[in-house]
Amino acid sequence: MTEQTETMTISNRSDFAQWAIERAKAIVAEQGGNLALAARDQGDAAIAETANALGQAIVDALLEVFDGLLPQD
Repeated sequence: MTEQTETMTISNRSDFAQWAIERAKAIVAEQGGNLALAARDQGDAAIAETANALGQAIVDALLEVFDGLLPQD
C-alpha cells in the first residue's frame, strides 16, 4: 500500500482542529481493524494494549504537527 501525503497550510486553530479530526479518522481507519480483532479473538489485556497503541498513534501524529507549529529559535 502506498501512503499519500497531503500538504495543508494551518494558519489558525480551526485549521488545526480540522486537520486533527481528519488525521485521527485516518489512523482509526488504518488501525481500527486491529482493535476489532483483539476484541473478538483475544482477552482484555490484548484489547487494552491494542487500544493504547491506537491512542498513542493519534497522540504522536498530533504532537508531530503541533511541534511544527511552534516557532524555531
